[in-house]
Amino acid sequence: MEIFTSWPSWREAEGPLIQALPAPTVDAVREAFAFARRCHGVQQRPTGRPYVEHLLEALEVAVAGAGLREQEVLVAVVLHDVLEDTPCTERELARRFGARVAELVRWVSRPRGTAKADHLAALVKAPAQAVLVKLADRASNVQELQRMPWRFQRRYYLETVAYVLPLAGAHPWFAEWYGEWRRLWRRVERWPG
Repeated sequence: MEIFTSWPSWREAEGPLIQALPAPTVDAVREAFAFARRCHGVQQRPTGRPYVEHLLEALEVAVAGAGLREQEVLVAVVLHDVLEDTPCTERELARRFGARVAELVRWVSRPRGTAKADHLAALVKAPAQAVLVKLADRASNVQELQRMPWRFQRRYYLETVAYVLPLAGAHPWFAEWYGEWRRLWRRVERWPG
């Protein structure tokens, strides 16, 4: 299974992005990353690593893995957690990056007070572009799931199988990647309680 951790900083990401994408798209993604880095500040992943590494992993999944090229989707991939995890508002996102990017980010952001399972289940109604954002996000989160405590691993695995894998079916690269990931993690389904 391919792992996407080659772009831990913008410096490592920029060269491959310049080779893969038109200059205006690279510029838009660069601007979105700078904005996301300011919004997320010193936030860390559960592993203690800088949170912005997750954003670049999701971007690497989208570009280097799935071959996505659509500017609005890639910008949304980089911004996918700013509504859920920072004080940034949808209105601010729309003003800076356009209404479509703000809409895609809103689709993948769990509203406060909403159960995670309900939010994930609602993604079956999301636009295809928002689903691509979620698939790239979740691939970043699960590619090294073994780093997390086992109870988290089990819950996250089962949640991914129940809600995210069905979304991947319409996207051949994601369907294959998640299929391989599931084969590697199938042992989790047999864990007790």
